[in-house]
Amino acid sequence: MKTPIYLDYQATTPTDERVLAEMLPYFTEVYGNAASRSHPFGWQAEEAVDKARAEIAELIGASAKEMVFTSGSTEAINLALKGAVDMYGDVEPKPGKIGGKHIITSLVEHKAVLDTCKHLEKEGCQVTYLTPDETGRVTVEQVTEAMRDDTLVVALIWGNNEIGTLNPIREIGELCHERNVLFFVDGTQAVGKIPVNVEADNIDLMCISAHKLYGPKGVGALYVRRRKPRVRLVSQIDGGGHERGMRSGTLNVTSIVGLGAACRIAGEELETEMQRTSELRDRLEEKIRAGLDMVHLNGNREFRLPGCLNLSFSYVEGESLLMGINNHLAVSSGSACTSASLEPSHVLRAMGVGDDLAHSSIRFGIGRKTTAEEVDFAATRIIETVTRLRELSPLYEMALEGIDISSVEWAGH
Repeated sequence: MKTPIYLDYQATTPTDERVLAEMLPYFTEVYGNAASRSHPFGWQAEEAVDKARAEIAELIGASAKEMVFTSGSTEAINLALKGAVDMYGDVEPKPGKIGGKHIITSLVEHKAVLDTCKHLEKEGCQVTYLTPDETGRVTVEQVTEAMRDDTLVVALIWGNNEIGTLNPIREIGELCHERNVLFFVDGTQAVGKIPVNVEADNIDLMCISAHKLYGPKGVGALYVRRRKPRVRLVSQIDGGGHERGMRSGTLNVTSIVGLGAACRIAGEELETEMQRTSELRDRLEEKIRAGLDMVHLNGNREFRLPGCLNLSFSYVEGESLLMGINNHLAVSSGSACTSASLEPSHVLRAMGVGDDLAHSSIRFGIGRKTTAEEVDFAATRIIETVTRLRELSPLYEMALEGIDISSVEWAGH
Protein backbone atom coordinates (compact mmCIF):
# COMPACT_ATOMS: atom_id res chain seq x y z
CA MET A 1 0.00 0.00 0.00
CA LYS A 2 1.52 3.30 -1.14
CA THR A 3 1.07 6.56 0.71
CA PRO A 4 -0.27 9.17 0.56
CA ILE A 5 -3.60 7.45 -0.04
CA TYR A 6 -5.89 9.35 -2.39
CA LEU A 7 -9.29 10.06 -0.82
CA ASP A 8 -10.30 13.18 -2.75
CA TYR A 9 -12.37 11.73 -5.59
CA GLN A 10 -14.84 14.64 -5.54
CA ALA A 11 -11.99 16.98 -6.54
CA THR A 12 -10.85 14.83 -9.44
CA THR A 13 -10.39 11.21 -10.47
CA PRO A 14 -7.46 9.44 -12.12
CA THR A 15 -7.96 8.71 -15.78
CA ASP A 16 -8.92 5.06 -16.08
CA GLU A 17 -6.29 3.00 -17.91
CA ARG A 18 -8.99 1.69 -20.26
CA VAL A 19 -9.98 5.26 -21.10
CA LEU A 20 -6.38 6.23 -21.80
CA ALA A 21 -5.93 3.23 -24.09
CA GLU A 22 -8.83 4.42 -26.25
CA MET A 23 -7.49 7.98 -26.33
CA LEU A 24 -3.90 7.22 -27.35
CA PRO A 25 -4.41 6.65 -31.10
CA TYR A 26 -6.04 10.08 -31.42
CA PHE A 27 -2.85 11.86 -30.38
CA THR A 28 -0.64 10.63 -33.21
CA GLU A 29 -2.51 8.30 -35.58
CA VAL A 30 -6.06 9.64 -36.01
CA TYR A 31 -5.26 13.33 -35.69
CA GLY A 32 -7.70 14.92 -38.13
CA ASN A 33 -9.98 17.85 -37.39
CA ALA A 34 -13.55 16.62 -36.91
CA ALA A 35 -14.73 19.61 -38.96
CA SER A 36 -12.57 18.59 -41.98
CA ARG A 37 -15.07 16.77 -44.15
CA SER A 38 -13.05 16.53 -47.37
CA HIS A 39 -10.69 13.66 -46.45
CA PRO A 40 -10.49 10.44 -44.39
CA PHE A 41 -8.54 12.02 -41.50
CA GLY A 42 -11.45 14.33 -40.76
CA TRP A 43 -14.01 11.60 -41.35
CA GLN A 44 -12.31 9.33 -38.80
CA ALA A 45 -12.21 12.13 -36.23
CA GLU A 46 -15.86 12.96 -36.80
CA GLU A 47 -16.80 9.30 -36.47
CA ALA A 48 -14.96 9.12 -33.13
CA VAL A 49 -16.80 12.21 -31.89
CA ASP A 50 -20.16 10.77 -32.97
CA LYS A 51 -19.39 7.54 -31.11
CA ALA A 52 -18.53 9.49 -27.96
CA ARG A 53 -21.76 11.51 -28.20
CA ALA A 54 -23.72 8.28 -28.30
CA GLU A 55 -21.83 6.82 -25.31
CA ILE A 56 -22.45 9.91 -23.19
CA ALA A 57 -26.09 10.12 -24.24
CA GLU A 58 -26.70 6.47 -23.40
CA LEU A 59 -25.40 6.94 -19.85
CA ILE A 60 -27.92 9.73 -19.15
CA GLY A 61 -30.88 8.59 -21.25
CA ALA A 62 -30.53 11.31 -23.89
CA SER A 63 -30.07 11.32 -27.66
CA ALA A 64 -26.63 11.93 -29.15
CA LYS A 65 -27.84 15.13 -30.84
CA GLU A 66 -28.57 16.64 -27.42
CA MET A 67 -24.92 16.64 -26.33
CA VAL A 68 -22.82 19.80 -26.73
CA PHE A 69 -19.09 19.47 -25.97
CA THR A 70 -17.41 22.00 -23.68
CA SER A 71 -14.15 22.34 -21.76
CA GLY A 72 -15.88 21.08 -18.60
CA SER A 73 -18.73 21.80 -16.22
CA THR A 74 -17.82 25.43 -15.54
CA GLU A 75 -18.11 26.35 -19.20
CA ALA A 76 -21.25 24.24 -19.56
CA ILE A 77 -22.85 26.07 -16.61
CA ASN A 78 -22.03 29.45 -18.13
CA LEU A 79 -23.41 28.40 -21.50
CA ALA A 80 -26.59 26.98 -19.98
CA LEU A 81 -27.49 29.89 -17.71
CA LYS A 82 -26.18 32.84 -19.71
CA GLY A 83 -27.30 31.26 -22.96
CA ALA A 84 -30.83 30.73 -21.64
CA VAL A 85 -31.10 34.29 -20.32
CA ASP A 86 -29.81 35.70 -23.61
CA MET A 87 -32.34 33.60 -25.54
CA TYR A 88 -35.44 33.96 -23.36
CA GLY A 89 -34.77 36.86 -20.98
CA ASP A 90 -36.61 39.44 -23.08
CA VAL A 91 -39.53 37.12 -23.88
CA GLU A 92 -42.69 38.21 -22.08
CA PRO A 93 -43.73 35.40 -19.70
CA LYS A 94 -47.02 33.86 -20.81
CA PRO A 95 -48.79 30.59 -19.98
CA GLY A 96 -47.16 27.81 -21.96
CA LYS A 97 -44.23 29.97 -23.00
CA ILE A 98 -40.67 30.06 -21.65
CA GLY A 99 -39.53 33.54 -20.69
CA GLY A 100 -38.49 35.90 -17.91
CA LYS A 101 -35.41 36.99 -16.00
CA HIS A 102 -35.97 35.28 -12.66
CA ILE A 103 -33.65 32.44 -11.59
CA ILE A 104 -34.04 30.09 -8.64
CA THR A 105 -30.95 28.42 -7.20
CA SER A 106 -29.64 27.51 -3.75
CA LEU A 107 -26.95 28.66 -1.34
CA VAL A 108 -25.13 25.31 -1.52
CA GLU A 109 -24.40 25.34 -5.25
CA HIS A 110 -20.92 25.08 -6.69
CA LYS A 111 -19.23 28.46 -7.13
CA ALA A 112 -19.52 28.05 -10.90
CA VAL A 113 -23.30 28.39 -10.54
CA LEU A 114 -23.26 31.01 -7.79
CA ASP A 115 -20.75 33.25 -9.56
CA THR A 116 -22.62 32.93 -12.86
CA CYS A 117 -25.83 33.94 -11.08
CA LYS A 118 -24.06 36.95 -9.55
CA HIS A 119 -22.97 37.98 -13.04
CA LEU A 120 -26.52 37.63 -14.33
CA GLU A 121 -27.82 39.78 -11.48
CA LYS A 122 -25.58 42.57 -12.79
CA GLU A 123 -27.18 42.02 -16.19
CA GLY A 124 -30.66 42.65 -14.81
CA CYS A 125 -31.77 39.19 -13.64
CA GLN A 126 -33.33 38.57 -10.25
CA VAL A 127 -32.07 35.51 -8.39
CA THR A 128 -33.71 33.72 -5.46
CA TYR A 129 -31.19 31.79 -3.34
CA LEU A 130 -32.90 29.00 -1.42
CA THR A 131 -31.60 28.01 2.01
CA PRO A 132 -31.38 24.20 2.30
CA ASP A 133 -32.33 22.17 5.35
CA GLU A 134 -29.72 21.14 7.91
CA THR A 135 -28.64 18.26 5.67
CA GLY A 136 -28.06 20.48 2.63
CA ARG A 137 -31.21 19.40 0.78
CA VAL A 138 -33.65 21.64 -1.11
CA THR A 139 -37.32 20.65 -1.08
CA VAL A 140 -39.95 20.75 -3.80
CA GLU A 141 -42.04 22.97 -1.54
CA GLN A 142 -39.25 25.56 -1.37
CA VAL A 143 -38.97 25.69 -5.14
CA THR A 144 -42.76 25.92 -5.47
CA GLU A 145 -42.94 28.88 -3.08
CA ALA A 146 -40.08 30.66 -4.86
CA MET A 147 -41.58 30.37 -8.36
CA ARG A 148 -42.97 33.47 -10.04
CA ASP A 149 -44.68 34.19 -13.33
CA ASP A 150 -41.33 35.39 -14.72
CA THR A 151 -39.22 32.47 -13.48
CA LEU A 152 -37.05 31.35 -16.38
CA VAL A 153 -34.84 28.64 -14.91
CA VAL A 154 -34.31 26.63 -11.75
CA ALA A 155 -30.62 25.75 -11.32
CA LEU A 156 -29.78 23.10 -8.71
CA ILE A 157 -26.95 20.72 -7.97
CA TRP A 158 -27.80 17.00 -7.99
CA GLY A 159 -25.05 15.59 -5.77
CA ASN A 160 -23.30 18.19 -3.64
CA ASN A 161 -19.55 18.24 -4.19
CA GLU A 162 -18.74 18.93 -0.51
CA ILE A 163 -21.25 16.91 1.49
CA GLY A 164 -22.67 14.46 -1.07
CA THR A 165 -26.32 15.30 -0.40
CA LEU A 166 -28.70 14.46 -3.26
CA ASN A 167 -31.56 16.80 -4.16
CA PRO A 168 -35.01 15.47 -5.20
CA ILE A 169 -34.26 16.18 -8.86
CA ARG A 170 -37.06 14.17 -10.48
CA GLU A 171 -39.78 15.81 -8.39
CA ILE A 172 -38.42 19.33 -8.85
CA GLY A 173 -38.08 18.70 -12.59
CA GLU A 174 -41.70 17.60 -12.76
CA LEU A 175 -42.73 20.84 -11.09
CA CYS A 176 -40.64 22.89 -13.53
CA HIS A 177 -42.23 21.20 -16.53
CA GLU A 178 -45.71 21.84 -15.14
CA ARG A 179 -44.85 25.55 -14.88
CA ASN A 180 -42.96 25.87 -18.21
CA VAL A 181 -39.76 26.68 -16.35
CA LEU A 182 -36.38 25.42 -17.59
CA PHE A 183 -34.62 23.03 -15.22
CA PHE A 184 -30.81 23.12 -15.18
CA VAL A 185 -29.05 20.43 -13.14
CA ASP A 186 -25.40 20.46 -12.11
CA GLY A 187 -24.72 16.77 -12.72
CA THR A 188 -20.96 17.01 -12.26
CA GLN A 189 -20.79 14.71 -9.23
CA ALA A 190 -23.84 12.59 -10.05
CA VAL A 191 -23.28 11.37 -13.61
CA GLY A 192 -21.53 8.01 -13.56
CA LYS A 193 -22.05 7.65 -9.80
CA ILE A 194 -25.84 7.21 -9.54
CA PRO A 195 -28.57 6.37 -12.09
CA VAL A 196 -29.38 9.38 -14.29
CA ASN A 197 -32.12 9.59 -16.92
CA VAL A 198 -32.82 13.08 -18.24
CA GLU A 199 -36.24 12.07 -19.57
CA ALA A 200 -37.52 10.37 -16.43
CA ASP A 201 -35.86 13.02 -14.25
CA ASN A 202 -37.44 15.92 -16.19
CA ILE A 203 -34.13 17.68 -16.87
CA ASP A 204 -33.73 20.31 -19.61
CA LEU A 205 -30.07 21.22 -19.22
CA MET A 206 -27.29 19.33 -17.41
CA CYS A 207 -23.51 19.66 -17.22
CA ILE A 208 -21.02 16.79 -17.20
CA SER A 209 -17.27 16.84 -16.52
CA ALA A 210 -14.97 14.03 -17.69
CA HIS A 211 -12.42 14.28 -14.89
CA LYS A 212 -15.06 13.53 -12.25
CA LEU A 213 -15.76 10.09 -13.78
CA TYR A 214 -12.29 8.77 -14.63
CA GLY A 215 -11.85 10.66 -17.88
CA PRO A 216 -9.33 13.38 -18.81
CA LYS A 217 -9.35 16.93 -17.48
CA GLY A 218 -10.40 19.82 -19.66
CA VAL A 219 -13.41 18.31 -21.41
CA GLY A 220 -17.09 18.07 -20.57
CA ALA A 221 -20.52 18.31 -22.08
CA LEU A 222 -23.84 20.09 -21.75
CA TYR A 223 -27.06 18.19 -22.30
CA VAL A 224 -29.57 20.45 -24.10
CA ARG A 225 -33.12 19.09 -24.49
CA ARG A 226 -34.38 19.01 -28.10
CA ARG A 227 -38.05 18.26 -27.59
CA LYS A 228 -40.85 18.93 -25.08
CA PRO A 229 -39.57 21.60 -24.78
CA ARG A 230 -36.98 22.31 -27.45
CA VAL A 231 -34.39 24.36 -25.58
CA ARG A 232 -32.43 26.99 -27.47
CA LEU A 233 -29.35 28.79 -26.19
CA VAL A 234 -27.38 31.80 -27.38
CA SER A 235 -23.74 30.86 -27.88
CA GLN A 236 -21.24 32.42 -25.47
CA ILE A 237 -18.25 31.70 -27.75
CA ASP A 238 -18.43 32.86 -31.35
CA GLY A 239 -16.43 31.67 -34.34
CA GLY A 240 -17.29 28.87 -36.72
CA GLY A 241 -20.70 27.76 -35.51
CA HIS A 242 -19.57 24.38 -34.17
CA GLU A 243 -21.83 22.24 -31.97
CA ARG A 244 -25.07 23.29 -33.68
CA GLY A 245 -24.08 26.93 -33.23
CA MET A 246 -23.96 26.68 -29.45
CA ARG A 247 -20.23 26.36 -28.85
CA SER A 248 -17.65 27.34 -31.45
CA GLY A 249 -14.11 25.99 -31.40
CA THR A 250 -12.18 23.03 -32.81
CA LEU A 251 -13.30 19.91 -31.02
CA ASN A 252 -10.80 18.27 -28.65
CA VAL A 253 -11.24 14.88 -30.31
CA THR A 254 -8.76 13.00 -28.12
CA SER A 255 -10.37 14.10 -24.87
CA ILE A 256 -13.89 13.69 -26.26
CA VAL A 257 -13.03 10.06 -27.03
CA GLY A 258 -11.91 9.77 -23.40
CA LEU A 259 -15.15 11.28 -22.09
CA GLY A 260 -17.18 8.85 -24.19
CA ALA A 261 -15.17 5.85 -22.99
CA ALA A 262 -15.42 7.01 -19.38
CA CYS A 263 -19.20 7.27 -19.66
CA ARG A 264 -19.52 3.83 -21.26
CA ILE A 265 -17.40 2.18 -18.53
CA ALA A 266 -19.23 4.06 -15.77
CA GLY A 267 -22.55 2.80 -17.11
CA GLU A 268 -21.33 -0.80 -17.31
CA GLU A 269 -20.04 -0.75 -13.72
CA LEU A 270 -22.56 1.59 -12.12
CA GLU A 271 -24.45 -0.83 -9.88
CA THR A 272 -21.40 -2.67 -8.56
CA GLU A 273 -19.46 0.55 -7.94
CA MET A 274 -22.38 2.17 -6.14
CA GLN A 275 -22.56 -0.74 -3.74
CA ARG A 276 -18.79 -1.05 -3.25
CA THR A 277 -18.12 2.65 -2.62
CA SER A 278 -21.15 2.95 -0.32
CA GLU A 279 -19.87 0.06 1.78
CA LEU A 280 -16.38 1.57 2.00
CA ARG A 281 -17.81 4.98 2.91
CA ASP A 282 -19.85 3.44 5.73
CA ARG A 283 -16.88 1.35 6.87
CA LEU A 284 -14.74 4.48 7.14
CA GLU A 285 -17.32 6.33 9.21
CA GLU A 286 -17.96 3.36 11.51
CA LYS A 287 -14.26 2.88 12.24
CA ILE A 288 -13.73 6.59 12.91
CA ARG A 289 -16.73 6.71 15.25
CA ALA A 290 -15.51 3.60 17.06
CA GLY A 291 -12.31 5.42 17.96
CA LEU A 292 -13.53 8.99 18.50
CA ASP A 293 -16.37 10.84 20.19
CA MET A 294 -17.92 14.14 19.13
CA VAL A 295 -17.86 13.34 15.40
CA HIS A 296 -20.58 15.01 13.31
CA LEU A 297 -21.88 13.97 9.89
CA ASN A 298 -22.38 16.83 7.47
CA GLY A 299 -25.02 15.91 4.92
CA ASN A 300 -28.00 13.64 4.50
CA ARG A 301 -27.60 10.05 5.67
CA GLU A 302 -30.33 8.71 3.37
CA PHE A 303 -29.97 10.78 0.20
CA ARG A 304 -26.28 11.06 -0.67
CA LEU A 305 -23.58 10.11 -3.14
CA PRO A 306 -22.10 6.65 -2.61
CA GLY A 307 -18.47 7.74 -2.22
CA CYS A 308 -18.71 11.03 -0.31
CA LEU A 309 -18.30 11.39 3.46
CA ASN A 310 -18.00 14.77 5.20
CA LEU A 311 -17.27 14.74 8.93
CA SER A 312 -16.57 17.47 11.49
CA PHE A 313 -14.44 16.77 14.56
CA SER A 314 -15.28 18.93 17.57
CA TYR A 315 -12.39 20.71 19.29
CA VAL A 316 -9.98 20.14 16.43
CA GLU A 317 -8.84 22.85 14.01
CA GLY A 318 -9.23 21.65 10.46
CA GLU A 319 -5.93 23.00 9.12
CA SER A 320 -4.04 21.37 11.98
CA LEU A 321 -5.79 18.10 11.24
CA LEU A 322 -4.92 18.33 7.55
CA MET A 323 -1.29 19.15 8.36
CA GLY A 324 -1.18 16.15 10.67
CA ILE A 325 -2.34 13.70 8.03
CA ASN A 326 -1.34 15.12 4.65
CA ASN A 327 1.81 13.00 4.39
CA HIS A 328 -0.41 9.93 4.62
CA LEU A 329 -3.86 10.94 3.28
CA ALA A 330 -4.99 13.16 0.42
CA VAL A 331 -8.30 14.58 1.64
CA SER A 332 -9.97 17.98 1.45
CA SER A 333 -11.48 20.51 3.79
CA GLY A 334 -13.99 21.64 1.16
CA SER A 335 -14.37 22.25 -2.56
CA ALA A 336 -11.15 21.94 -4.55
CA CYS A 337 -11.99 25.22 -6.28
CA THR A 338 -11.97 27.15 -2.99
CA SER A 339 -9.52 25.17 -0.83
CA ALA A 340 -7.07 28.12 -0.81
CA SER A 341 -9.61 30.19 1.12
CA LEU A 342 -9.49 30.43 4.91
CA GLU A 343 -13.21 31.10 5.05
CA PRO A 344 -15.37 28.22 6.29
CA SER A 345 -17.28 26.34 3.63
CA HIS A 346 -20.21 28.29 2.20
CA VAL A 347 -22.07 24.98 1.94
CA LEU A 348 -21.75 24.18 5.64
CA ARG A 349 -22.59 27.75 6.60
CA ALA A 350 -25.77 27.65 4.52
CA MET A 351 -26.77 24.45 6.35
CA GLY A 352 -26.43 26.22 9.69
CA VAL A 353 -23.19 24.54 10.77
CA GLY A 354 -21.29 26.80 13.19
CA ASP A 355 -17.89 28.17 12.24
CA ASP A 356 -16.07 25.97 14.78
CA LEU A 357 -17.47 22.75 13.29
CA ALA A 358 -17.22 24.07 9.74
CA HIS A 359 -13.51 24.76 10.25
CA SER A 360 -13.01 21.21 11.54
CA SER A 361 -14.69 19.46 8.60
CA ILE A 362 -12.95 16.94 6.36
CA ARG A 363 -14.32 15.56 3.09
CA PHE A 364 -13.37 11.99 2.27
CA GLY A 365 -13.84 10.95 -1.35
CA ILE A 366 -13.92 7.22 -2.07
CA GLY A 367 -13.59 6.00 -5.62
CA ARG A 368 -12.83 3.26 -8.10
CA LYS A 369 -9.31 2.53 -6.85
CA THR A 370 -10.02 2.78 -3.10
CA THR A 371 -9.53 -0.44 -1.12
CA ALA A 372 -10.72 -1.62 2.29
CA GLU A 373 -7.10 -1.67 3.44
CA GLU A 374 -6.75 2.02 2.55
CA VAL A 375 -9.98 2.89 4.33
CA ASP A 376 -8.81 1.14 7.50
CA PHE A 377 -5.44 2.89 7.34
CA ALA A 378 -7.18 6.25 6.86
CA ALA A 379 -9.44 5.68 9.86
CA THR A 380 -6.45 4.81 12.04
CA ARG A 381 -4.53 7.91 10.99
CA ILE A 382 -7.56 10.17 11.59
CA ILE A 383 -8.16 8.69 15.04
CA GLU A 384 -4.50 9.05 16.03
CA THR A 385 -4.23 12.64 14.80
CA VAL A 386 -7.52 13.86 16.27
CA THR A 387 -6.68 12.21 19.61
CA ARG A 388 -3.25 13.89 19.69
CA LEU A 389 -4.68 17.31 18.83
CA ARG A 390 -7.45 17.02 21.41
CA GLU A 391 -4.88 16.20 24.09
CA LEU A 392 -3.55 19.70 23.48
CA SER A 393 -7.00 21.30 23.70
CA PRO A 394 -8.25 22.61 27.04
CA LEU A 395 -11.66 23.11 25.44
CA TYR A 396 -11.96 19.38 24.80
CA GLU A 397 -11.13 18.66 28.45
CA MET A 398 -13.78 21.11 29.58
CA ALA A 399 -16.34 19.53 27.26
CA LEU A 400 -15.57 16.09 28.71
CA GLU A 401 -16.17 17.50 32.18
CA GLY A 402 -19.62 18.65 31.09
CA ILE A 403 -18.85 22.37 31.04
CA ASP A 404 -20.97 24.36 28.59
CA ILE A 405 -18.20 26.23 26.80
CA SER A 406 -20.62 28.66 25.18
CA SER A 407 -21.59 29.93 28.64
CA VAL A 408 -18.01 30.53 29.81
CA GLU A 409 -17.05 34.17 30.26
CA TRP A 410 -13.48 34.52 29.11
CA ALA A 411 -11.31 37.11 30.85
CA GLY A 412 -10.03 39.91 28.62
CA HIS A 413 -6.43 41.04 28.41
